[in-house]
Amino acid sequence: MTKLRIFVAGHNGMVGSAIVRQLAADENVELLVRSRQELDLTNQKQVSEFFSEQAIDQVYLAAAKVGGISANNTYPADFIYQNLMMQCNVIHAAHKAGINKLLILGSSCIYPKVAQQPMNEAQLLTGTLEPTNEPYAVAKIAGIKLCESYNRQYGRDYRSVMPTNLYGENDNFHPENSHVIPALIQRFHKAKITEQQEVVAWGTGTPMREFLHVNDMAQASIFVMNLASEDYQKNTEPMLSHINVGTGLDCTIRELVETVADVVGYEGKIVFDTTKPDGAPRKLLDVSRLKNLGWQYKINLRDGLANTYQWFLEQETIREA
Repeated sequence: MTKLRIFVAGHNGMVGSAIVRQLAADENVELLVRSRQELDLTNQKQVSEFFSEQAIDQVYLAAAKVGGISANNTYPADFIYQNLMMQCNVIHAAHKAGINKLLILGSSCIYPKVAQQPMNEAQLLTGTLEPTNEPYAVAKIAGIKLCESYNRQYGRDYRSVMPTNLYGENDNFHPENSHVIPALIQRFHKAKITEQQEVVAWGTGTPMREFLHVNDMAQASIFVMNLASEDYQKNTEPMLSHINVGTGLDCTIRELVETVADVVGYEGKIVFDTTKPDGAPRKLLDVSRLKNLGWQYKINLRDGLANTYQWFLEQETIREA
């Protein structure tokens, strides 16, 4: 049997590496990966030559320039330019090479700043975006529309998935620009080993957020990629084809903070600094489209946090060795 040759763009990132781990377990798959040094996805010539030289069957486009609020605010031109270029180059080169199957990963920030909760796919382009990450969101919306346009004009089968907040192994644990879960794990771990009496968390703790483990995201991506065309088309629309990926459940930030503290084993006091901003009161995805197609998450938040903390500890051991 001929193996499926699958290119995963962004294989070193949190989601890309999770997709690679799952695909690597399939003996019918031959994986293709390239580091940023080997293949610059913002370079049209390099990307075009790579695709024309490789006999690729499927493409997972998990490569992206990502960052927190501060990075998005400081480097808006980098965020919109690099993400647009990567998407344009990969999608067009895949089409020119005759590749019919491609999946692009986006973000829930594509939805309006003020959106009905939970946010369903039909809310795309119905309102103003959150200003802090508008350039990134615009690039991700363009990625969806690129896929839809190649499908409509050339009959391609290019699909898009939009994840909620992700966490898990290979997350970014940088002290200044990590997202909420890795930041909390780092903070509580340090407080535990230095025996701090209290840890301060930002805001009131009342906003609600949804979190999905990256291994579930990888599984959902592979599931959507391999859906029969008739099932995919029956549950989507040609110009509204993206699919939300999440748990459909959320928790308060206070519940998240207390669960992380418990998983890490921190027994001190937790103080909420109510002078700090809360952000949007709620951000929850409507995942009924994906559920109707037959996929649901498997990893609950507590188990996922325990798995992530274990990975964090292993990395700490490696760094100290």
